[in-house]
Amino acid sequence: MSPQPLGSLSSDPALEASLSAAMDQVEVALHQAIQSDYPFVTQTSAHLVDAGGKRFRPLLTLLAAQFGDPTRKAVIDAAVVVELTHVATLFHDDVMDEAKMRRGAASANARWDNSIAILTGDFLFARASDILADLGPDAVRIQAKTFERLCIGQIRETVGPLDGVDPVQHHIEVLADKTGSLIATAGRFGAMLSGADDKTIEVLTKFGECIGVAFQLADDLVDITSESEQSGKTPGTDLREGIPTLAGLIAMSSSDPLDVRLQELLSKPLPDDAEHLEALGLLRNHVAIEQARVQAHRWADDARKSLVELPEIPAREALEMLCDYVVSRTG
Repeated sequence: MSPQPLGSLSSDPALEASLSAAMDQVEVALHQAIQSDYPFVTQTSAHLVDAGGKRFRPLLTLLAAQFGDPTRKAVIDAAVVVELTHVATLFHDDVMDEAKMRRGAASANARWDNSIAILTGDFLFARASDILADLGPDAVRIQAKTFERLCIGQIRETVGPLDGVDPVQHHIEVLADKTGSLIATAGRFGAMLSGADDKTIEVLTKFGECIGVAFQLADDLVDITSESEQSGKTPGTDLREGIPTLAGLIAMSSSDPLDVRLQELLSKPLPDDAEHLEALGLLRNHVAIEQARVQAHRWADDARKSLVELPEIPAREALEMLCDYVVSRTG
Protein backbone atom coordinates (compact mmCIF):
# COMPACT_ATOMS: atom_id res chain seq x y z
CA MET A 1 0.00 0.00 0.00
CA SER A 2 1.38 3.41 -0.92
CA PRO A 3 1.43 6.29 1.58
CA GLN A 4 -1.84 8.12 2.01
CA PRO A 5 -1.57 11.46 0.17
CA LEU A 6 -1.76 14.67 2.13
CA GLY A 7 -3.09 16.50 -0.90
CA SER A 8 -1.56 19.50 -2.57
CA LEU A 9 0.25 21.69 -0.08
CA SER A 10 1.51 24.31 -2.51
CA SER A 11 0.45 26.26 -5.55
CA ASP A 12 4.09 26.23 -6.71
CA PRO A 13 4.72 23.48 -9.32
CA ALA A 14 8.47 23.48 -8.70
CA LEU A 15 8.03 22.82 -4.98
CA GLU A 16 5.46 20.11 -5.65
CA ALA A 17 7.84 18.39 -8.07
CA SER A 18 10.75 18.70 -5.64
CA LEU A 19 8.76 17.25 -2.74
CA SER A 20 7.39 14.41 -4.86
CA ALA A 21 10.85 13.42 -6.07
CA ALA A 22 12.30 13.63 -2.58
CA MET A 23 9.46 11.58 -1.08
CA ASP A 24 10.12 8.89 -3.70
CA GLN A 25 13.75 8.81 -2.52
CA VAL A 26 12.61 8.55 1.09
CA GLU A 27 10.32 5.66 0.24
CA VAL A 28 13.08 3.73 -1.50
CA ALA A 29 15.54 4.39 1.34
CA LEU A 30 12.92 3.45 3.93
CA HIS A 31 12.39 0.05 2.37
CA GLN A 32 16.13 -0.48 2.03
CA ALA A 33 16.56 0.32 5.72
CA ILE A 34 14.22 -2.45 6.87
CA GLN A 35 15.94 -5.22 4.95
CA SER A 36 17.46 -7.92 7.13
CA ASP A 37 19.54 -11.02 6.49
CA TYR A 38 16.81 -12.84 8.39
CA PRO A 39 13.74 -12.75 6.08
CA PHE A 40 11.18 -12.94 8.88
CA VAL A 41 12.52 -9.69 10.38
CA THR A 42 12.14 -8.02 6.99
CA GLN A 43 8.58 -9.32 6.81
CA THR A 44 7.58 -8.05 10.25
CA SER A 45 9.31 -4.70 9.71
CA ALA A 46 7.57 -4.22 6.38
CA HIS A 47 4.20 -4.95 7.96
CA LEU A 48 3.51 -1.34 8.91
CA VAL A 49 5.88 0.35 6.46
CA ASP A 50 4.06 -1.28 3.54
CA ALA A 51 0.68 -0.46 5.09
CA GLY A 52 1.29 3.14 4.09
CA GLY A 53 0.59 6.01 6.42
CA LYS A 54 0.74 9.69 5.65
CA ARG A 55 4.54 10.07 5.98
CA PHE A 56 3.77 13.30 7.84
CA ARG A 57 7.12 13.45 9.64
CA PRO A 58 9.42 12.93 6.64
CA LEU A 59 7.33 15.41 4.68
CA LEU A 60 7.94 18.01 7.37
CA THR A 61 11.67 17.26 7.22
CA LEU A 62 11.65 17.83 3.46
CA LEU A 63 9.65 21.05 3.76
CA ALA A 64 11.96 22.40 6.47
CA ALA A 65 14.94 21.65 4.24
CA GLN A 66 13.55 24.06 1.65
CA PHE A 67 14.84 26.89 3.85
CA GLY A 68 18.39 25.64 3.23
CA ASP A 69 19.75 23.29 0.57
CA PRO A 70 17.13 20.55 0.16
CA THR A 71 19.33 18.49 -2.19
CA ARG A 72 21.72 17.35 0.54
CA LYS A 73 21.66 13.57 1.05
CA ALA A 74 21.56 14.07 4.81
CA VAL A 75 18.05 15.49 4.42
CA ILE A 76 16.75 12.23 2.91
CA ASP A 77 18.55 10.22 5.58
CA ALA A 78 17.00 12.34 8.34
CA ALA A 79 13.54 11.92 6.82
CA VAL A 80 14.03 8.15 6.90
CA VAL A 81 15.21 8.30 10.51
CA VAL A 82 12.11 10.12 11.76
CA GLU A 83 9.77 7.76 9.91
CA LEU A 84 11.60 4.65 11.16
CA THR A 85 11.39 6.03 14.68
CA HIS A 86 7.70 6.77 14.29
CA VAL A 87 6.88 3.32 12.91
CA ALA A 88 8.90 1.69 15.70
CA THR A 89 6.78 3.50 18.28
CA LEU A 90 3.62 2.25 16.57
CA PHE A 91 4.70 -1.37 17.08
CA HIS A 92 5.22 -0.65 20.77
CA ASP A 93 2.05 1.45 21.16
CA ASP A 94 -0.12 -1.29 19.69
CA VAL A 95 1.22 -3.74 22.26
CA MET A 96 0.51 -1.37 25.14
CA ASP A 97 -2.95 -0.54 23.79
CA GLU A 98 -3.72 -4.14 22.79
CA ALA A 99 -4.77 -2.73 19.42
CA LYS A 100 -6.14 -5.12 16.81
CA MET A 101 -5.86 -2.86 13.75
CA ARG A 102 -3.33 -0.39 12.42
CA ARG A 103 -3.46 1.42 9.06
CA GLY A 104 -6.37 -0.70 7.89
CA ALA A 105 -4.68 -4.05 8.61
CA ALA A 106 -4.19 -6.37 11.55
CA SER A 107 -1.65 -4.94 13.98
CA ALA A 108 1.66 -6.80 14.30
CA ASN A 109 0.81 -7.95 17.81
CA ALA A 110 -2.50 -9.33 16.58
CA ARG A 111 -0.95 -11.02 13.53
CA TRP A 112 1.99 -12.50 15.43
CA ASP A 113 2.35 -11.74 19.15
CA ASN A 114 3.51 -9.05 21.56
CA SER A 115 7.12 -10.23 21.67
CA ILE A 116 7.50 -10.11 17.88
CA ALA A 117 5.93 -6.64 17.75
CA ILE A 118 8.19 -5.27 20.51
CA LEU A 119 11.36 -6.74 19.02
CA THR A 120 10.47 -5.47 15.55
CA GLY A 121 10.09 -1.99 16.98
CA ASP A 122 13.50 -2.37 18.62
CA PHE A 123 14.99 -3.48 15.30
CA LEU A 124 13.65 -0.35 13.60
CA PHE A 125 15.11 1.84 16.36
CA ALA A 126 18.44 0.15 15.74
CA ARG A 127 18.26 0.82 12.00
CA ALA A 128 17.40 4.46 12.66
CA SER A 129 20.43 4.73 14.96
CA ASP A 130 22.69 3.23 12.30
CA ILE A 131 21.65 5.89 9.79
CA LEU A 132 21.97 8.62 12.44
CA ALA A 133 25.59 7.72 13.08
CA ASP A 134 26.46 9.18 9.66
CA LEU A 135 24.62 12.44 10.38
CA GLY A 136 26.98 13.54 13.13
CA PRO A 137 27.02 13.74 16.93
CA ASP A 138 24.60 16.68 17.08
CA ALA A 139 21.93 14.68 15.24
CA VAL A 140 22.57 11.65 17.46
CA ARG A 141 22.19 13.78 20.59
CA ILE A 142 18.97 15.37 19.32
CA GLN A 143 17.54 11.94 18.56
CA ALA A 144 18.55 10.67 22.01
CA LYS A 145 16.76 13.61 23.68
CA THR A 146 13.74 12.99 21.48
CA PHE A 147 13.68 9.31 22.39
CA GLU A 148 13.92 10.28 26.05
CA ARG A 149 10.83 12.46 25.69
CA LEU A 150 8.95 9.71 23.84
CA CYS A 151 9.61 7.31 26.71
CA ILE A 152 8.81 9.83 29.44
CA GLY A 153 5.58 10.79 27.69
CA GLN A 154 4.50 7.16 27.53
CA ILE A 155 5.37 6.59 31.20
CA ARG A 156 3.53 9.76 32.27
CA GLU A 157 0.47 8.66 30.32
CA THR A 158 0.60 5.22 31.95
CA VAL A 159 1.02 6.60 35.48
CA GLY A 160 -1.49 9.43 35.05
CA PRO A 161 -1.49 12.91 36.61
CA LEU A 162 -0.09 13.29 40.10
CA ASP A 163 -2.26 14.59 42.92
CA GLY A 164 -3.10 18.25 42.43
CA VAL A 165 -2.12 18.29 38.76
CA ASP A 166 -4.75 19.40 36.26
CA PRO A 167 -5.59 16.31 34.15
CA VAL A 168 -6.03 18.41 30.99
CA GLN A 169 -2.64 20.12 31.42
CA HIS A 170 -1.04 16.74 32.15
CA HIS A 171 -2.62 15.34 28.99
CA ILE A 172 -1.29 18.17 26.80
CA GLU A 173 2.20 17.68 28.24
CA VAL A 174 1.97 13.96 27.46
CA LEU A 175 1.00 14.74 23.86
CA ALA A 176 3.88 17.21 23.56
CA ASP A 177 6.30 14.47 24.62
CA LYS A 178 4.74 11.51 22.80
CA THR A 179 3.93 13.22 19.51
CA GLY A 180 5.18 16.80 19.47
CA SER A 181 8.79 15.88 20.27
CA LEU A 182 9.38 13.70 17.21
CA ILE A 183 7.57 16.06 14.85
CA ALA A 184 9.63 18.93 16.27
CA THR A 185 12.75 16.89 15.56
CA ALA A 186 11.55 16.25 12.01
CA GLY A 187 11.43 19.99 11.41
CA ARG A 188 14.70 20.58 13.22
CA PHE A 189 16.56 17.91 11.26
CA GLY A 190 15.31 19.26 7.93
CA ALA A 191 16.42 22.79 8.71
CA MET A 192 19.69 21.86 10.42
CA LEU A 193 20.91 19.29 7.91
CA SER A 194 20.05 21.51 4.94
CA GLY A 195 22.29 24.23 6.35
CA ALA A 196 19.59 26.70 7.39
CA ASP A 197 20.54 29.40 9.90
CA ASP A 198 20.02 29.03 13.66
CA LYS A 199 16.92 31.23 13.76
CA THR A 200 15.22 29.17 11.06
CA ILE A 201 16.10 25.95 12.90
CA GLU A 202 14.55 27.37 16.07
CA VAL A 203 11.35 28.43 14.29
CA LEU A 204 10.86 25.11 12.53
CA THR A 205 11.48 23.19 15.75
CA LYS A 206 8.81 25.25 17.51
CA PHE A 207 6.48 24.84 14.54
CA GLY A 208 6.92 21.07 14.68
CA GLU A 209 6.12 20.90 18.39
CA CYS A 210 2.91 22.93 17.99
CA ILE A 211 1.72 21.18 14.84
CA GLY A 212 2.54 17.86 16.53
CA VAL A 213 0.20 18.53 19.45
CA ALA A 214 -2.50 19.75 17.05
CA PHE A 215 -1.98 16.60 14.96
CA GLN A 216 -2.45 14.31 17.98
CA LEU A 217 -5.47 16.19 19.31
CA ALA A 218 -7.06 15.87 15.87
CA ASP A 219 -6.04 12.20 15.65
CA ASP A 220 -7.74 11.48 18.97
CA LEU A 221 -10.91 13.14 17.66
CA VAL A 222 -10.74 11.01 14.52
CA ASP A 223 -10.50 7.93 16.75
CA ILE A 224 -13.78 8.92 18.40
CA THR A 225 -15.77 10.33 15.49
CA SER A 226 -14.81 8.28 12.43
CA GLU A 227 -15.65 4.76 11.39
CA SER A 228 -12.89 2.20 10.81
CA GLU A 229 -13.14 2.43 7.02
CA GLN A 230 -12.22 6.12 7.26
CA SER A 231 -9.36 5.95 9.73
CA GLY A 232 -7.99 2.45 9.16
CA LYS A 233 -8.19 1.85 12.92
CA THR A 234 -10.89 0.42 15.14
CA PRO A 235 -12.90 3.44 16.36
CA GLY A 236 -12.79 4.22 20.05
CA THR A 237 -9.61 2.24 20.72
CA ASP A 238 -8.45 4.69 23.39
CA LEU A 239 -11.91 4.62 24.92
CA ARG A 240 -11.93 0.83 25.10
CA GLU A 241 -8.52 0.74 26.80
CA GLY A 242 -9.34 3.53 29.25
CA ILE A 243 -6.69 5.82 27.75
CA PRO A 244 -7.64 9.48 28.35
CA THR A 245 -8.21 11.87 25.46
CA LEU A 246 -8.90 15.58 25.66
CA ALA A 247 -12.59 15.17 24.84
CA GLY A 248 -12.96 12.51 27.51
CA LEU A 249 -11.16 14.61 30.12
CA ILE A 250 -13.39 17.59 29.34
CA ALA A 251 -16.49 15.42 29.69
CA MET A 252 -15.18 14.06 33.00
CA SER A 253 -14.89 17.60 34.38
CA SER A 254 -18.55 18.38 33.62
CA SER A 255 -20.93 19.06 36.52
CA ASP A 256 -24.03 18.39 34.40
CA PRO A 257 -26.14 15.57 35.99
CA LEU A 258 -26.84 14.30 32.46
CA ASP A 259 -23.16 13.37 32.14
CA VAL A 260 -23.10 11.00 35.11
CA ARG A 261 -23.52 7.87 32.98
CA LEU A 262 -20.83 8.95 30.49
CA GLN A 263 -18.45 9.77 33.34
CA GLU A 264 -19.07 6.36 34.87
CA LEU A 265 -18.15 4.71 31.57
CA LEU A 266 -15.11 6.95 30.98
CA SER A 267 -13.69 6.14 34.41
CA LYS A 268 -12.66 2.61 33.38
CA PRO A 269 -11.56 0.47 30.44
CA LEU A 270 -14.48 -0.78 28.37
CA PRO A 271 -13.83 -4.35 27.17
CA ASP A 272 -17.58 -4.97 27.03
CA ASP A 273 -18.81 -4.19 23.49
CA ALA A 274 -22.19 -2.86 24.64
CA GLU A 275 -20.68 -0.44 27.14
CA HIS A 276 -18.03 0.64 24.64
CA LEU A 277 -20.68 1.39 22.02
CA GLU A 278 -22.77 3.29 24.57
CA ALA A 279 -19.80 5.42 25.66
CA LEU A 280 -18.80 6.10 22.08
CA GLY A 281 -22.29 7.28 21.23
CA LEU A 282 -22.56 9.53 24.29
CA LEU A 283 -19.14 11.07 23.74
CA ARG A 284 -19.73 11.66 20.02
CA ASN A 285 -22.78 13.75 20.93
CA HIS A 286 -21.12 15.64 23.77
CA VAL A 287 -20.05 19.29 23.61
CA ALA A 288 -16.59 18.12 24.68
CA ILE A 289 -15.92 17.06 21.09
CA GLU A 290 -16.26 20.62 19.82
CA GLN A 291 -14.26 21.99 22.75
CA ALA A 292 -11.44 19.57 21.99
CA ARG A 293 -11.60 20.58 18.32
CA VAL A 294 -11.20 24.22 19.36
CA GLN A 295 -8.04 23.26 21.26
CA ALA A 296 -6.65 21.47 18.20
CA HIS A 297 -7.26 24.58 16.10
CA ARG A 298 -5.57 26.72 18.76
CA TRP A 299 -2.38 24.66 18.58
CA ALA A 300 -2.47 24.72 14.79
CA ASP A 301 -2.90 28.51 14.89
CA ASP A 302 0.12 28.80 17.20
CA ALA A 303 2.12 26.75 14.70
CA ARG A 304 1.02 29.04 11.88
CA LYS A 305 1.90 32.17 13.86
CA SER A 306 5.45 30.92 14.43
CA LEU A 307 6.05 30.96 10.68
CA VAL A 308 5.90 34.76 10.39
CA GLU A 309 9.64 34.92 11.03
CA LEU A 310 10.42 32.78 7.99
CA PRO A 311 10.97 34.14 4.46
CA GLU A 312 7.89 34.09 2.23
CA ILE A 313 8.89 31.23 -0.04
CA PRO A 314 6.58 28.48 -1.35
CA ALA A 315 7.63 26.14 1.47
CA ARG A 316 6.22 28.56 4.03
CA GLU A 317 2.88 28.53 2.22
CA ALA A 318 2.99 24.73 2.28
CA LEU A 319 3.60 24.71 6.03
CA GLU A 320 0.65 27.06 6.51
CA MET A 321 -1.54 24.71 4.47
CA LEU A 322 -0.30 21.83 6.59
CA CYS A 323 -1.82 23.58 9.61
CA ASP A 324 -5.21 23.55 7.88
CA TYR A 325 -4.86 19.93 6.80
CA VAL A 326 -4.01 18.67 10.29
CA VAL A 327 -7.19 19.97 11.93
CA SER A 328 -9.60 19.34 9.04
CA ARG A 329 -8.82 15.69 8.26
CA THR A 330 -11.27 12.89 8.97
CA GLY A 331 -8.93 9.92 8.72
